[in-house]
Amino acid sequence: MSRPSSTGPSANKPCSKQPPPQPQHTPSPAAPPAAATISAAGPGSSAVAAAAVISGPGGGGGPVSPQHHELTSLFECPVCFDYVLPPILQCQAGHLVCNQCRQKLSCCPTCRGALTPSIRNLAMEKVASAVLFPCKYATTGCSLTLHHTEKPEHEDICEYRPYSCPCPGASCKWQGSLEAVMSHLMHAHKSITTLQGEDIVFLATDINLPGAVDWVMMQSCFGHHFMLVLEKQEKYEGHQQFFAIVLLIGTRKQAENFAYRLELNGNRRRLTWEATPRSIHDGVAAAIMNSDCLVFDTAIAHLFADNGNLGINVTISTCCP
Repeated sequence: MSRPSSTGPSANKPCSKQPPPQPQHTPSPAAPPAAATISAAGPGSSAVAAAAVISGPGGGGGPVSPQHHELTSLFECPVCFDYVLPPILQCQAGHLVCNQCRQKLSCCPTCRGALTPSIRNLAMEKVASAVLFPCKYATTGCSLTLHHTEKPEHEDICEYRPYSCPCPGASCKWQGSLEAVMSHLMHAHKSITTLQGEDIVFLATDINLPGAVDWVMMQSCFGHHFMLVLEKQEKYEGHQQFFAIVLLIGTRKQAENFAYRLELNGNRRRLTWEATPRSIHDGVAAAIMNSDCLVFDTAIAHLFADNGNLGINVTISTCCP
């Protein structure tokens, strides 16, 4: 199999200039000169008293009144300090604890009384259905208040929630602010190569390795950092597939300002994928699950590979306003 015939800035154009030479980090006779080689790597009485200051339905982001804060504080779990939301259960003395903590407890954390049998507090559930609760990430900047049915979905995608390590796999449990992501990657994942410029070649070596494998590198351009990920996994039994995607080390709103193109090119064949990069808040798993990335099987990979190495031309561009 021959090498990809184009490794330059715009590999899908017939005539393109070659990018400036960049170092190859893993020796390989098949690697193009402008490529980075990536090796596998509580109570009812309280509810009645508080009913006079119930907020209306819907979400908002304005200042929270002291009365509203006093009302929502009645729903605070004494164990985790998150809110006790419907279905609301109480101990025999009327004390509340959230459902998650309740599953781990053998007695009421307030009075040490029995938590069984389960007793529903219907009055507090009615109050909860009329109150707007702050997002759990209010302390880090989120100003939204939401109906309790909307809280879980919002908090799963809230821009103010901590960022997890964007590296594929579940081995790294780091979480922190967006500003701390690059520092974490540089210190905890030193093997990740970074290339400068909007046009680079992502060279994955040894694509024939058995089992699930991932290749990762960083691309820096336009004042931002992008993570390039190639994963090989068996999404369907007996059928291995490759998934390639670009993530922005940034927010979803920032990601909308960019576009990326991935291209396999060689032997008079071309396979191209163009899309908006995902924020690292969304991660790789959701994209793979929905096939919202460049997807190809091992047969296609072998059409473009050279001696078990696969070069992917990567171009990052800015979107016109």
